[in-house]
Amino acid sequence: MARKMAVQGALLGFFAATEIVFQLAMAVDHTVGAPNGGWDTSTDLATWAGSQSFAVGDNLVFRYTSNHDVVEVTQTNYDSCSTINSIGTHTGGNTVIALSSPGKRYFICGIPGHCNQGMKVEIDTLASSGTPPGSTPGTPSSPEVPSAESPGSSPPPPPPASSNGVGLKACLAVGFGPFGLMLMMLLAI
Repeated sequence: MARKMAVQGALLGFFAATEIVFQLAMAVDHTVGAPNGGWDTSTDLATWAGSQSFAVGDNLVFRYTSNHDVVEVTQTNYDSCSTINSIGTHTGGNTVIALSSPGKRYFICGIPGHCNQGMKVEIDTLASSGTPPGSTPGTPSSPEVPSAESPGSSPPPPPPASSNGVGLKACLAVGFGPFGLMLMMLLAI
């Protein structure tokens, strides 16, 4: 029995680590404006951004010539093409921005006139590629509330106990996803 529990613990650790690596491998580098354009005044960056799906863990890659830069700004400054009180300025021709949290971010070229010529992009990052907008990853569903019993009826039987102490709902609530399902199948053997 102790050996079986040790094997189950090792499998759980392996699958948890494998899922983390899998999620990191799923991260995408989005080269701004690619494949048919770039960070320049001739690319329709709004259309490009609308055709992409950005998720936490992805990266924005800005490639540009020395007569451009990348300035992260607030929405107000994005709308007015202003670099006053910018969040960050990047130069050098190759800028990588990690999308580390969900939400909207705004980037413009700070060279006078370039933003007004369309050199700006709004990025809307979702929590993760598998999480629909408006939901929170890892939030377990509410437990079911038992219905009122009619007098004289017996209570419903308790859910079957898992021989390994880990239930399917618990595994999914922890966030193991498909790897958790594989683990549950292995543990049931």
